[in-house]
Amino acid sequence: MKLDNATIASCLRSAATALAVLFLIAWTEQVVSHPVHRSPPLKDPKTHQAVREMSQHAQRKELEEDTSIRLMPRAGADQNHMEICCLHANILNFYLNNILHKYSDEHPSMHQLKTDLHRVSEDLQDQGCNLTHYHNHRHTVEFRRKLEKMEGVRGINKAVGEIDILFTYLHDYCEAPKPFANATNGADNDN
Repeated sequence: MKLDNATIASCLRSAATALAVLFLIAWTEQVVSHPVHRSPPLKDPKTHQAVREMSQHAQRKELEEDTSIRLMPRAGADQNHMEICCLHANILNFYLNNILHKYSDEHPSMHQLKTDLHRVSEDLQDQGCNLTHYHNHRHTVEFRRKLEKMEGVRGINKAVGEIDILFTYLHDYCEAPKPFANATNGADNDN
């Protein structure tokens, strides 16, 4: 059986396409299964301090009855780091678009903090977090539902009061795993 050049070229194109698809699948699995490298503001002590101050400022404004309510979902032990990271990156994006601009006149460091948090959001998206994928995740939906139930300024204060929890999750889960510590990180950070 004699093969002509067109048949050989067609077979080679099919093989190259199949190989490209396999590489893409392997790359996608690697991106999805491994947390990203930490964004610079997540490592910056000044950002940590600004988050803490902002959270404490908002908590002082909370009503007594709101102190027992928690908006921020707890990370599940059955979720991997990347899923927790991207879920909270989605919530961060919600904060940036719907919460922080309503609180911007309340605290002097808000402008810099929003700049740092925008950087974190952009870095996480650049590293593979697809924020729209987590828009309808049960934790995200629960967060928005609880926030809406609290209504207005009361809900905004509560959300800003929990920005330290959000930042802690981003800090703890949005980093490349450390050798030998990867197996225990999920259990240690299951707040």
